[in-house]
Amino acid sequence: FQAEEGNIEYKLKLVDPTQYRFEHLATQMKWRLQEGRGEAVYQIGVEDNGLLVGLTEEDMKASLKTLRRMAEKVGADITVLREREVDYDSDEPHRIAEVLIRKVPDDQQFLDLRVAVLGNVDSGKSTLLGVLTQGELDNGRGRARLNLFRHLHEIQTGRTSSISIEILGFDSKGEVVNYSESRTAEEICESASKMITFIDLAGHHKYLKTTIFGLTSYCPDFAMLVVSANTGIAGTTREHLGLAMALKVPIFIVVSKVDLCTKGTVERTVRQLERILKQPGCNKVPMLVSSTDDAVTAAQKFAQSPSITPIFTLSSVSGESLDLLKVFFNILPPLSNSKEQEELMQQLTEFQIDEIYTVPDVGTVVGGTLYSGICREGEQLVVGPTDEGKFRELAVCSIQRNRSGCRVLRAGQAATLALGDFDRSLLRKGMVMVSPEMNPTICWRFEAEIVLLFHAKTFHKGFQVTVHVGNIRQTATVEALQGKDELRTGEKAVVRFKFIKHPEYLKVGAKLLFREGVTKGIGQVTKLQPASQYQL
Repeated sequence: FQAEEGNIEYKLKLVDPTQYRFEHLATQMKWRLQEGRGEAVYQIGVEDNGLLVGLTEEDMKASLKTLRRMAEKVGADITVLREREVDYDSDEPHRIAEVLIRKVPDDQQFLDLRVAVLGNVDSGKSTLLGVLTQGELDNGRGRARLNLFRHLHEIQTGRTSSISIEILGFDSKGEVVNYSESRTAEEICESASKMITFIDLAGHHKYLKTTIFGLTSYCPDFAMLVVSANTGIAGTTREHLGLAMALKVPIFIVVSKVDLCTKGTVERTVRQLERILKQPGCNKVPMLVSSTDDAVTAAQKFAQSPSITPIFTLSSVSGESLDLLKVFFNILPPLSNSKEQEELMQQLTEFQIDEIYTVPDVGTVVGGTLYSGICREGEQLVVGPTDEGKFRELAVCSIQRNRSGCRVLRAGQAATLALGDFDRSLLRKGMVMVSPEMNPTICWRFEAEIVLLFHAKTFHKGFQVTVHVGNIRQTATVEALQGKDELRTGEKAVVRFKFIKHPEYLKVGAKLLFREGVTKGIGQVTKLQPASQYQL
């Protein structure tokens, strides 16, 4: 049967509807688009209960024509994703069609998806992004990725240490906007109706803290794990897979560099991946994508159930199967549905600060994500906590998203905010900007339920670890373990932590990650011990 919610609509046929029926269909299309935040999939020739009936050539033509009229009415664009024949007893062939409808919501410039890119050092992450976003294939010696590097030492060693952000746009017809014509980000934003923001995280072990920061603070919708076909699962691959799972980010896998290996080697790597994914700890259902049809199915299934893990095998040098990945990105629906976003938007404003810069003629600028509420130009907010646990008033002068100006920022969107002449030295990563009436709780001490993933010795009172919660990163001391003297690998407990340097703004239920040397653990905040209420 057909769900009332969601963005997939089954239609048997749409031949010459009456005016009244047409209006009803158009309204229904609007609703589906709203549910999918600007994207809907129509399956033509399918009954409401999902039975594949199929239509004759003539009926199909007429139905698609009606669909185009409906889309025109609501201001959307149409692309036929795939058509296929249904085995039917009649002489005439019957077909069904799957159609993608896309309309950018009126108050938004484009649909926005964030994808974190993970993978071991030298697995080909930056090269793959270079090829996807610049549109020319790699020469096999790393030419494509030079466009992405930010620091001199990265160009010299060919390794990413910072977090770089790349964008890939799709226009409403599903064509890639980005390539060549060396367009600027603003131009891409203008002509794209769907933007995929790639957060390219460091693969090398020594930059693990940067990788964790990227995963916890940029709130990606999906994670793309890149594995090199010739080395298989190595180094930090397992760890990155574990991190994404601990943070509950749905993951898909790209096996790169298939031009360097025999078919057998590629198959072995894929089998190795499938084995790991099916382990009890993972419980994922791997799905190998080898045709456009698979890519369409993968994108839809992946969004509906997080346990499906699509696997792509491709080459950034020969370009083999790259188009399958593009099809997948084009159809991948935004995750959080409109309801969740609306609920978040109705809460008070809270912006998490991830980066701080000084820009000539603009003043202090902060980058980060709006966690809840709505933020407008000229808004008065308070920022903190300072080392003494206080909050200070400030005003938002202007807002930019993907390097183009924006009036209103909504929950879940990332942006940079200009704060004018606010003193930069008063800010640090991990602070929040909230509406003054939020009355935020600040704490030195908090309790969390944790699981120790790996530890060399035992974990006990007095132990110091670096704690990551969202965009916060600070050293904390273990003050008490409830009901136990010490913890060993794999054990669960409720632990009380105390921050060393300054109090932080925390929420109950926030996901937490901690590490110290080889020690690693995950958990969530269960209780806060608020410092005395803050003073402005």
